[in-house]
Formats: sequence, C-alpha cells, structure tokens
Amino acid sequence: TAQVVALTTAQVAALKPAQVAALTTTQVAAIETADIGALTTASVVALTTAQVAALTTAQVAALKATQISALETADVAALTTAQVVALTTAQVAALTTAQVAALTTTQVAAIETADIAALTTAGVAALTTAQAAALTTAQVVALTTAQVAALKPAQVAALTTTQVAAMETADVAALTTASVLALTTAQVAALTTAQVAALTTAQIAALETADVAALTTAQVVALTTAQVAALKPAQVAALTTTQVAA
Repeated sequence: TAQVVALTTAQVAALKPAQVAALTTTQVAAIETADIGALTTASVVALTTAQVAALTTAQVAALKATQISALETADVAALTTAQVVALTTAQVAALTTAQVAALTTTQVAAIETADIAALTTAGVAALTTAQAAALTTAQVVALTTAQVAALKPAQVAALTTTQVAAMETADVAALTTASVLALTTAQVAALTTAQVAALTTAQIAALETADVAALTTAQVVALTTAQVAALKPAQVAALTTTQVAA
C-alpha cells in the first residue's frame, strides 16, 4: 500500500484499465485523493463493484464528474450510504438516467437535499416509483419547480400523503395536468389550503370528480374565484352539500 500511496498522479493516469482492475480493495483505498481524480474514464469503468465499495468518502468526493458518469450501474448501486452522502452537487448532476434508476431506495434517501436539487430533470424523471416514494420530506421540499414539472404521473401517484403535503406551493403549481389527474383521493385530501389555492385553473379542471368530492371544507374555502369558475359541470355536480355550503 505504501507503494500505491507513493504513485504520482501522472503514474496513476498511466495505469491501464486491466492494471486498475487487478488492484486489491486495500490498494484502491490507499490511492491518494489527488491521484483518484487522475484515473482515466476507461480505468473507472474497469473498477469492480468491490473496488468501488472500498473507496473512502474522501476518494469518492474527489472523483471528477466525468468519472462519476463513467461508473457502471452495478457500481453505483454498490455505493454505501456514506459514499452517497459524500457525493458533491456536481457529481450528482453528472449521474446518467441509467445510474439514477440503479440507485437503491436507501441510497436515494441518503442523497443530501442540496444534491437532490442538482439532479437533472431527466434524472428526476428516471426515478422509479419506489425511489420517488423513498424521498424524504426534506428532499421533496428541496426539489425545484423544473424537477417537479418533470415528474411523471406514475411517480406522483407513488408519493405518500406526507410527501405531497410537504411540496412547496410553487412546486404544486408546476405539476403537469397529467400528474394532477394521477393524484389519488388521499393525496388530494392531504393538500394544504395554501397548496390548493396555488393550483392553476388548468390543474383544478384536471381533478377527477372523486378527488373534488374528497376536498375538505377548509380546502373548498381556500379555492379562489378563478378556481371555482374553472370547475367543470361534472366536478360541480360531484360536490357534496357540505362542500357547497362551505
């Protein structure tokens, strides 16, 4: 390991993929952080799952964005939660859609809020429904309006009521009409009055009649004049007498 530590960045950069793949996990963990960044993308691709899992958090944080995007999906899925936490915003932004989809739900929940906000919209759209449901409320709050707008209807439908209620009002207004249509009755009922008031008229018109009927009296009171005017005849007919009286 002392010899590995003694290698210069130029020497590490000169290593062939086969040589890198032949290193033991102990040797890999001994590579200095400055040298890790010198590995070619081909050498990074050659790393085994065990070698990637052996990287220290400092080494992970020292990887270049191009090196991160070169990791195989199996290697990304092998990252420990500590390694995931160590990822920088630039590294998270560099994750490919295939890499994002390969993350475990535990790994997704371990991503720092600042890093979640750095995910590309394509990366957000690549999340599986299980991954979407694994997002912490803090992560949901950290999502940008562009990221929320990129969510697919199936992803939105997979969110828990707690996650839905944690969404910022500007983000709720960014949901596509298809995503609004995908909301479950329980999710609609979980919306805060501020969130309800933030819905666009197009979103209001996209609500299913069962969802409209599930609105609480407080939510009905929160509706703006423009939102009420946007209700379709079928939605109005679905209102209960209690809702109408509100």
